Parts: sequence; structure tokens; C-alpha cells
Amino acid sequence: MISEVLKERYGTKVYRLALSSGATCPNRDGTCALPDGTRLFGGCTFCSEGGSGEFAAPYVPVPEQIENARRRVDPKIPARIPEKDRRYIAYFQSFTNTYGPAERFREMFEEAIAHPQVVALSVGTRPDCLPEETVDMLRSLKERYGKEVWVELGLQTVSDETAVRIHRGYALPVFEDAYRRLTDAGLTVIVHVILYLPGENREDMLTTIRYLAGLAPPLHGVKLQLLNILRGTAMAAEYEEAPFYLPTLDEYADLLRECLDLLPAETVVHRLTGDGPKKLLIAPLWAADKKRVINRLRYL
Repeated sequence: MISEVLKERYGTKVYRLALSSGATCPNRDGTCALPDGTRLFGGCTFCSEGGSGEFAAPYVPVPEQIENARRRVDPKIPARIPEKDRRYIAYFQSFTNTYGPAERFREMFEEAIAHPQVVALSVGTRPDCLPEETVDMLRSLKERYGKEVWVELGLQTVSDETAVRIHRGYALPVFEDAYRRLTDAGLTVIVHVILYLPGENREDMLTTIRYLAGLAPPLHGVKLQLLNILRGTAMAAEYEEAPFYLPTLDEYADLLRECLDLLPAETVVHRLTGDGPKKLLIAPLWAADKKRVINRLRYL
């Protein structure tokens, strides 16, 4: 797991600071279209109004965001660790944080990675929003500051049918091209997968994991996310009209065990599930009991 990897690398637990770049997404503003030409608005059907970043800091200057985020995170850090020795990941989480000109993001990312206690810059984005100038900008930040730069790509599934259903807005070859260019630039790629998307059975989900396990060069990191049905999303409306299957905690744990067995040893697991805001969660309700979930998944 990533927590153990980072602790070994930096000598202490490393905490994420959820930040915002103020960006949106191309499948929210009509830029993307489905194969039949239908323009996409509102984002992926599972995505909330906050762009999957409900815990991110409000969009204010980055130094202020970092201090605001630290005020939320630092109470979790043992008091025996002096403030000067605390280490963080600057995580631009919500929406698509490379959707726009590279220069729009350069200053924000540089302010984040330059912070003396930040050990890594992590940028959540889409593979269709990574032009060469953006990849070059991220590579230059890594080289200039000598720190880790992670690019987190929302793949979710390799199924073309599911991708259309959830309004992802790009085809698998777009991901493959972005993956090649990012790894060629020496950047760390972390891929997001959502398990139990509507219409997918166990074999469909394992097909996605096998695909990731076969990537060359080998995938550095993966985030496995349980599908959460959140109020206000298009998927919530779909679910309420015609509920589709969601797993029990034991079923989810069993699938995770098989996923982990398929992934190569060099792929670092960054997440085994996820917990959306309890006030928005429609299903599965067991996902709101974070302590129970963590205890169940601890010994996979």
C-alpha cells in the first residue's frame, strides 16, 4: 500500500492535502461527445457536483489552500511529530486539473511543489486533456524541484460499452496514448478504476484489472474505488429508476482480493475503496461505515 511505501521512502507518514485548480471537465461543457455525436454535459454520470473533490480546499491562491488543508489534516498527525517534520502530497483532486492551457496551471503547480514540506505533486486529470505542452510542463517541474510528480488518470473501465453509459467521453486508445507519453516523460501514472459500475459483471471488472496488469512499462499505481451512488448525480437518477446490483462488503472484499492477485508486484495500491460524503450517499450504505470497511479490508 502507498502509505507504507511513502513511510519507508520519507521516514514518516505522508498526508494528502486536497487542493483545487478551479478547472472543470470537457464532458461537462459540451466539448466531448458520445460516438453517436451527442454532446456531453454534466460530467461522468457517477460524478457529483463537486467533481469528486468534496474534500478539496476552496479555490483560493494555492499557498492559502495549503494552509487551509493543513489545518484540517494536522490534527490527525501525532503530536510527537514536530510541525517542521510533517510531510505532504499536494493533491489537485477535483475535476480535470489539466483542462486548459499549460501556463494556466504552471504557477499553481509550482507554488504547490515548491512548498518545503510537500514531497509530491499529484494531479488528477483525464487522458484527453494532456497535450504535449502540459506533459512537458509537468516533466519540467519534476526535474526542477527533484520531487515526485504523479498524474492520476480516471480510466474507470476498459469496456467501451460501460464508458459510453457513464459518459466518460473518450475511447481507450486515448488513454493508451497518454499513458505512453507520460511514462516516456518519466512521470508517475496512477490509474483510477471503479468497481461495480452498472452493467459490469465480475469478469468485466477483472478484464480491466488484467489490462492494467499487462501495461508496458508496468503501471506504477492504481486506485480501486467502490462505486458510490451519490445524490444529485445522473447515476443516482438511473439507480432510483432501475436499481442495479451493488455488492455486500464481503463480496467487495472477495473481488478486491482477486484484483490484487492479478496486479504485478511493482504496482502500488493507493486505494482499496472510497468514502463519499455521508450526506450524499444513497448506496451502498455500508460504505459509510469507514471503520468497519477498513477493518474488513485490512488483511486482504
